[in-house]
Amino acid sequence: MSVFEIPVDFKKQLKPMTQLVGIDYGIKRIGVAVSDLMWMSATPLGIVHSMKELEILLSDRQISGFIVGLPKQMNGLEGSQAKLTREWAEILSQKTQKPVLFWDERFSSSVASYVLTQEADLSRKRQKEVLDKVAAAYILQGALDLLSAL
Repeated sequence: MSVFEIPVDFKKQLKPMTQLVGIDYGIKRIGVAVSDLMWMSATPLGIVHSMKELEILLSDRQISGFIVGLPKQMNGLEGSQAKLTREWAEILSQKTQKPVLFWDERFSSSVASYVLTQEADLSRKRQKEVLDKVAAAYILQGALDLLSAL
């Protein structure tokens, strides 16, 4: 399949009434979120540790594509983690035969952490358990908002 940087091109590959999956990729943990069938809202789904666990988590869903957070540095450049993310996303696209859209995730974890601390009043320990899937939902929701405007 294909990996996209441009949302319009990505949207052309999607099938209606399916779900999109948001991914916050990390070497140790992968946060996962899913959209509703109308691509209006993102919901945190879980945290997995491998591609195989991701396949199992999503096995009963009709997935049309993936939004993968791309970790850019504050100056907009890409570092080693972005390179690893790009490589992993390419494998994901090939393995699932679904398109992938990269989404700038510079503030996803910090926004998710703020919401969990200030709004949900979660302890640091509990935050660690849910942060990645909340960050994935934040990434996915940003992309859904843009895709709905196209």
